[in-house]
Amino acid sequence: MTTQILFYDEIETPIGKGLLITDVDGHLRAFDWEGYEARFLRLLRLHYGAATPVAPKPAPVAIRHALEAYFAGDLSLLGSIPCATAGTTFQRAVWAALREIPIGQTMSYAALAAKLGCPKAVRAVGLANGANPIGVVVPCHRVVGSNGSLTGYAGGLERKRWLLAHEGAALAAAA
Repeated sequence: MTTQILFYDEIETPIGKGLLITDVDGHLRAFDWEGYEARFLRLLRLHYGAATPVAPKPAPVAIRHALEAYFAGDLSLLGSIPCATAGTTFQRAVWAALREIPIGQTMSYAALAAKLGCPKAVRAVGLANGANPIGVVVPCHRVVGSNGSLTGYAGGLERKRWLLAHEGAALAAAA
């Protein structure tokens, strides 16, 4: 595992403070929520080993602008944010597939597994989804239960509900 130089920043959103990690190349490496720092740090250690953010440093203007626009209602720039992740080949495939779920739509874990050509890997897809270090931008919040109900979200179900409503997704009555 190669040591990365990582930088830490924060962004205010309507649903709490977002925590950002970027790299020297201007890629977003992690996005999580205030109050979930333990998970945030665990994923950073898991994906980047001993690397720690060297100092607070503002994220690149393009990343901040795209995130601010997203939370203000302009959903079009989210896909333009350059991301880089560690993780296994399978995890990266799941995370890439998450970015292909259109804004305003959801997909079940089973449908995501089938899309990846691994229809029996529903549990593995769920685990990869849960290990996603770049919440919101790699939209793990768009994955729901097979009946359309909300399932776990590392930032809490209320945030997941807000994100999906913000994107115009139809939510199941049980959600």
